[in-house]
Amino acid sequence: MNEITIYHNPDCGTSRNALAIIRNSGVEPTIIYYLETPPTKDVLVQLIADMKITTRELLRKNVEPYEQLGLEKDVYIDEQLINFMLQHPILINRPIVVTPLGVKLCRPSELILEILPNEQLNEFSKEDGQRVVDKNRNKTN
Repeated sequence: MNEITIYHNPDCGTSRNALAIIRNSGVEPTIIYYLETPPTKDVLVQLIADMKITTRELLRKNVEPYEQLGLEKDVYIDEQLINFMLQHPILINRPIVVTPLGVKLCRPSELILEILPNEQLNEFSKEDGQRVVDKNRNKTN
């Protein structure tokens, strides 16, 4: 049984880096392509609660629906924001990673190291070349 799930957007470098870090721990996670298969309302509410963040903190701001819907205005209640995210999954910030050690919005991607149950198997650098794990498998920052 797989114990790690990533809500993933393959077009996002941060999401690709988080997935690569998971794989560098020797695990092939369950990958949910949330733009194609958004979480249900109940799952999204639970993820937000488990991450201990506000609904607004999960909103992705630099996408078209954010401005079109006027989401920069603080006039919407959480339920409305959640409904917008379900109608427009691009509004859900990513990657969200679920492990036995917790649930986290992994921005930046190396935040995932806080909730991965397994050590990194090899050194690791992000796509931009920034080293995250050194040759001794220690976190660099």
